[in-house]
Amino acid sequence: MNEISSKKRSFTTLKIGLSNLYLICPYCICMKILDLYIFKKFIKAFFFIVLIFILIILVIDMVEKIDTFRKMKPTWKEIITEFYFNYIPYLINLVSPLLVFIAAVFVTAQLSARTEIVAMLSSGITFMRFLRPYLIGSLLLGIITFYLTGWVIPDANKIRVNFDIMHIKGQEHRLHRNLHIGISPNVYAYMQDYQSYTKIGYRFTLEKFENNKLIEKLEAPAIFWDSTKKKWKMDQYVLRKIKGTQEELVFKKTRTDTTINIKPEDFEDKHQFQEKLTFPELDTYIALLRQRGAEGVNIYITEKYARYTYPFAMVILTFFGVIVASKKNRRGIGGQIALGFVLAFVYLLFYIIATKAIANSGKMPILIAVWMPNVVFTLIGIVMYRIMVLQDDKLKRIVFLEFLKDFTLRKKTPKAVAHA
Repeated sequence: MNEISSKKRSFTTLKIGLSNLYLICPYCICMKILDLYIFKKFIKAFFFIVLIFILIILVIDMVEKIDTFRKMKPTWKEIITEFYFNYIPYLINLVSPLLVFIAAVFVTAQLSARTEIVAMLSSGITFMRFLRPYLIGSLLLGIITFYLTGWVIPDANKIRVNFDIMHIKGQEHRLHRNLHIGISPNVYAYMQDYQSYTKIGYRFTLEKFENNKLIEKLEAPAIFWDSTKKKWKMDQYVLRKIKGTQEELVFKKTRTDTTINIKPEDFEDKHQFQEKLTFPELDTYIALLRQRGAEGVNIYITEKYARYTYPFAMVILTFFGVIVASKKNRRGIGGQIALGFVLAFVYLLFYIIATKAIANSGKMPILIAVWMPNVVFTLIGIVMYRIMVLQDDKLKRIVFLEFLKDFTLRKKTPKAVAHA
């Protein structure tokens, strides 16, 4: 009897615990059959579209680069393991919001064509309740994408971009010329030539300014990187100290360690460098550029903010895609899917203009420019929701300018009556 009562108590405790967990996350514990049905279709459609998209892009990319591969002669193992294995996740992440949008349009158009949405709404389910599995699916994909974008894909990009520089651009060991870099707001370094392979710079100059006037200038025939001490060294140099009209010269011909706050990586090719940095590395590099007073910091700030927009973009575009495709069309789902593709590429074009042109140019605050596509498409989605789902006739008349038609008809009617 004691064992039976203890089992009953443990069962009751488990039941209470599950009910409390349901209150915390009811969707995780009690997912309805309808939710699972839509959720599975949405996730399957997303991965199917990803697979088709990747196959098409890889074929096109391979055809485009085949002549370059023959010229640069990387091995097939390097091409597959170093480039394409790291290029695929980068590509998926790049267009993931659009692929989620297309998947939402595809699944919803199918449900609408089979009159399943009408049956669901007729049974008493609200449109927002019908939308729930889509939003949960897009939120889950958004969280995964955010983690991959911030920490996993940048490490893969380091391998991919290095392969791109070495075997596609062919600039791994080239001689860099006329390099300028800011070390601090008033200190600037210059190298006439720099060999990235040997890490040696020639005709090195270090200038220090105060109130826009040159006060110190160091010149050295060469400077080289000591990989053991992690410092730059010079065999000889000349230091000029300028005080008003007086000038002091200091000559030194012995090997000297320097404390210059630059590294060999600062002089190397910056091709897609921002895509190689994880979130902590991005923050560190942005702080370093600001400390130096260097130019080009907007590119890295834009990259940082753009990564934060990806999960929200996936949720917003899913909401937008479901609304677009929820109405049954007599012409079938082909038109709705085509509309989904058109809107997806409109968003992509808008996103590229906002992030690459407006944000990097500094004509608008970077945070506003990066979030502008999401905000605009959210507002469009809300308007379409009120028109297509809530049947807001007043808003529909405003959007489609039907009130102007009524106004012109009212102006023409008195004339027509008077003529009669």
